[in-house]
Amino acid sequence: MTRRLILFAAVVSLLLFAAAQAFLFDFSGVVSIPKTEVSVAQNEPPAPVIYGIVTDSLEVRKGVVEPGETISTLLGDYNIGLSRVHALSEKAKDVYDLRRMRAKRPYTLLYARDASRTARYFIYEPNATEYVIYDLRDSLCVTLCQRRVDVVEREIIGQIRGSLYKSILNAGGSARLVDQLADIYAWRLDLNRVQPGDSFKLIFESRQIDGKTIADGQLKGAYIQHSGEPLYAIALDQGKGVTYFDQDGKSFKKAFLKEPVEFSRISSRYTQRRFHPVQRRFKPHLGTDYAARRGTPIRTVGDGVVVEASRSRGNGNYVKIRHDKTYTTQYLHMSKFAKGIRRGARVSMGQTIGYVGSTGLSTGPHLCYRFWKNGQQVDALKVKLPLAEPVREEYQDVFLAKKDSIIERMEAMDARQTRADLLAAHEAKSGQSSI
Repeated sequence: MTRRLILFAAVVSLLLFAAAQAFLFDFSGVVSIPKTEVSVAQNEPPAPVIYGIVTDSLEVRKGVVEPGETISTLLGDYNIGLSRVHALSEKAKDVYDLRRMRAKRPYTLLYARDASRTARYFIYEPNATEYVIYDLRDSLCVTLCQRRVDVVEREIIGQIRGSLYKSILNAGGSARLVDQLADIYAWRLDLNRVQPGDSFKLIFESRQIDGKTIADGQLKGAYIQHSGEPLYAIALDQGKGVTYFDQDGKSFKKAFLKEPVEFSRISSRYTQRRFHPVQRRFKPHLGTDYAARRGTPIRTVGDGVVVEASRSRGNGNYVKIRHDKTYTTQYLHMSKFAKGIRRGARVSMGQTIGYVGSTGLSTGPHLCYRFWKNGQQVDALKVKLPLAEPVREEYQDVFLAKKDSIIERMEAMDARQTRADLLAAHEAKSGQSSI
C-alpha cells in the first residue's frame, strides 16, 4: 500500500511539473518569465521655442547691432548672398524696413545645424514691445509681432536720504516717476528743498512683459510729507485728461508748467542789469536761463499757437508761442526745432518743441526762456498764474471715492513697512546675539 502511495505521489508531481513548464513556454517554445516592464524611453527635454520657432535643428546666436553693421554684414557669414538680401529688403519695406535697423538694438539669428550654417530666421527687436521675424527660408516672409504688455499697479514707499531722485530710484521707482512728481508738485512744493526725514509714497501703473517692468506709467496717487506736512496728489480725469488734486480737492496744476526743461539748473535769472558774457557789457537780461545738455528736449509750458519759429543772430534758433490774449512765451538758442514746429502750428502743454543748443549769442548749451504777460516781459519765476480747473460738481463723488481709496492704500503701505522694519530689526538682533 505504501509503495502505491509513493508511486501516486510521484505521478502527481510529474504532472504538476509538466503543467508548470507549459505555462512558462509560449507557442514558439521560448520561455516567458512574467516580469514588471520598465520604460527605457529617454526623457529628453523638448527643443526650446524662440519667438514661436522650434529650434530642434537650429543653432541660436544672439547679439546687438554694432555701429556700421547692416543686414548684409550680419547674414554674410551664414550663406545668404546679396541677391537674397535685396529680395528680403524689398519684401520688408511694407512691414519693417531693414534700413530702420539701429545700433545697440538686440537681434537673434537662427541658422542650420549642418555644415552649411545657412541662416533660416533673423529676428530684430526695434523696441521692448515689438520684434520682427525675417523668415529666410524658400519663401521669404516678414512678420511684425507685438509682445503682450500687462499693465499692473505698483506701490513704493520710502524716506528721503540724499536727493528725492536717488531715494525714489533706491525704492524701486524710475526717473519717469520723478519727472511726473516734479510736474505735479512744482507749483506747491520745491522738490529741490526736500530734506532727509521727509517721506514719500507712490501708487502708479507699470507696463510689464512676462513680469518684467519695461516702463513706469502714470501716477495714480502720490504723497509727500515735507517738514511734517502731508500733501496728497489724487489723479482724476474729468473728460479732458488726467489732472491732480490735493486731499482738499484743490488743483495742483496751474495754467502753465513751471519749467520748460526737465531737471535742469537755473544758470541766470531775469534781471535789468547783467554782464553779457559775449557782448562784454552790462545790459538787461529779460529771461531765465536753464543750463542743460545739448539735445535735451524743450517743452512748451502751455497750450497755444506757434507765432514764430525762426533764427536770428542773437537768439539763434527760437520759437515763440501765444497761449491766449494774456500770455506768450519764447524759447531761445535751440540746436534744432522738433518735427512739425512751424508758424501756425498748434501745440499742447508739455509737447516737445525743440532741443537745447548754443545757437546765437551763447557761450554754451542752455535755454533762455522768456515770458510775456499783457505784452510786457516779466520774470517767469515770479509771475502769478491762474489755477487750473477745480473738481467739478458732477465729479465730486468720483473724486471722494478715489481719494478715500488712495489714502486707505497708503495707510496700509505704512503698516506693511512697519512690519518689514520690525522683522529686519529682529533678524539683525538675532544675528548679533549668535556671534
